[in-house]
Parts: sequence; C-alpha cells; structure tokens
Amino acid sequence: MNYANIKYFDIANGEGVRTSLFVSGCRRHCKGCFNAMTWDFLFGKPFTKEIEDQIIESCKDPNIAGLTLLGGDPFEPENQRGLINILRRFKAECPGKSLWSYSGYVFDLDMIPGGQVYTEVTDEMLSYLDVLVDGRFELDLKDITLRFRGSSNQRIIDVKKSLQAGRTIVIDRLMEREVFD
Repeated sequence: MNYANIKYFDIANGEGVRTSLFVSGCRRHCKGCFNAMTWDFLFGKPFTKEIEDQIIESCKDPNIAGLTLLGGDPFEPENQRGLINILRRFKAECPGKSLWSYSGYVFDLDMIPGGQVYTEVTDEMLSYLDVLVDGRFELDLKDITLRFRGSSNQRIIDVKKSLQAGRTIVIDRLMEREVFD
C-alpha cells in the first residue's frame, strides 16, 4: 500500500486535533474530488513499518484526539489489508483516542458481506472505527457549510453504535456548542 500524505495536527478531518493518513488508491473517481491525485494506487510513497511507527507515536501526544484515515479510499480492498495492522496497534497503544475514516463506499451496502469492498478484514476494520463518513462526493450536492463532509449525501456514522444496534446510526449534531454560556 502507498500513502499520499500524513498531516500531523490536522483540524479539518474529524473532531479535535488529529493525525490524518491519506492513503493512495481509489476506484470511485468522484467528479470534483479534492484529492484526485490519490486515485492512483502507486501515487505517493510505500507505507512502511517506520511510517506506521511515526503515526502511532504522533497519536500518543496528549494533544492529539485521534487518527483519521482518508485518501484515496481506505476501504479499497488492498488498502484495508494494508491498514489493518496500524488499526490494531492504534487501538492497543492509544486507548481513549478516536478513530475516524472517510470512504466513498456506503457502510450498509458496500461494507457488508457480499458488498463491493467487503474483505476478510472489513469486519475487524469496522470494529475499530468510532466514526465513518461514507458516500461518494457529489459535486451537485456540494455544501461548504457542512462539517467534516463535502456533499449533503454523505453521512457521519457512529460505527460503534451502528454495529451494536445492527442498523446504521447517523450522527446529526457533531461538535455543536454554545458560543456564550
């Protein structure tokens, strides 16, 4: 697996200050994608044990709220297999920190047994996620006022609650706080 970029101290891709890993490879090719160069699975650099170690270390910083996976698409089958080890390590070595992922694939359609990107590690990968932002970016539905997503068809899913309930639970209000107490 290759990766396109790592952003340390990222505030755009999930709640709090995060480390964000942009993987390479995406077959969705959404019109208007902000990161089209990552569609190519060979773009960027090889994801090595050393890079994995650096990401895990960065997530141990008390100022970091968690890790976000995006790309490209972390749920492309080859990327799932390339990411599963870092997810295991993240959950073991960074307790209490959240794991977010973005995907153009749909949680309750493509990531279920028989779904387009379901693999032998999909269930395990999902079990580690706290939040999944799913769905293709749709240029006609682009809305710059939305938090953590680019178009109104995309959903912010509470993965833990969804897996427990056996149905998709969408988070409607995220990080909304009173400006004045």
